[in-house]
Amino acid sequence: MLSKHPDFAPARLLFYNLLGIALILGWWSPNLLIWEAMDDAIFFTTNAWLHEGNMAWVHLVALSNNRAFDGISLLALAAVFLWAMRRDPRAEHRWLRWGGIGLTLLLTAGIINRIEAYVVTYSHASPTLVYDNANRVTELVDYATKAVSASSFPGDHGLMLMIFAAFMWRFAGRRVGLVGAALVVLFSAPRILGGAHWFSDIYFGALAIALILLPWVLCTPLAPRTAAAITRGLIALQGRLRPAR
Repeated sequence: MLSKHPDFAPARLLFYNLLGIALILGWWSPNLLIWEAMDDAIFFTTNAWLHEGNMAWVHLVALSNNRAFDGISLLALAAVFLWAMRRDPRAEHRWLRWGGIGLTLLLTAGIINRIEAYVVTYSHASPTLVYDNANRVTELVDYATKAVSASSFPGDHGLMLMIFAAFMWRFAGRRVGLVGAALVVLFSAPRILGGAHWFSDIYFGALAIALILLPWVLCTPLAPRTAAAITRGLIALQGRLRPAR
């Protein structure tokens, strides 16, 4: 693996957890209205761009919120994953080793998703439902797209992207991790630009969850040992399936 991170990094774990707690306190405090002001400013600015006189932008936003674009996002993530795999200098069992990392990533994403659904009881509607006079891309184009969400908090889509980026940073190194982080911004932007999510749904809600839960997986031996155990199982399975010579 390209990562030079130690299996157990308590200082990083504490730092990320404290950052996540600081985000929560900054959002929760009744005296700090930064998130509310930022949400409104970003929404009203970007929503004003959605009108009949700006149809090129409308189509770009609408198409990037179409389900087909989610397929493009998955292909991009797969390409980054394959790039990370090919950069791994350890050729022996490379495919199976990264298969173990990939399965650990999916397992982590599934568990965090369930924890989030159970623990986070707060929710709110998207800005396009909160403001009656909001411009909606669904009313400007004649094909399927997404502009509203009855429960937009936290941003599950953004959270899954953050989990992917964090795994790439942990197991593939800084260069691949930075590309993964760029994809978080790129692929979460359509939900914000279309008004289906507030800015804080992703960069507070999803980010706070990632900062609190992911370090317990990636800054401890949990993820590398789980990936190694799965890899050993895949190698053993390959040995059993390989025909005897």
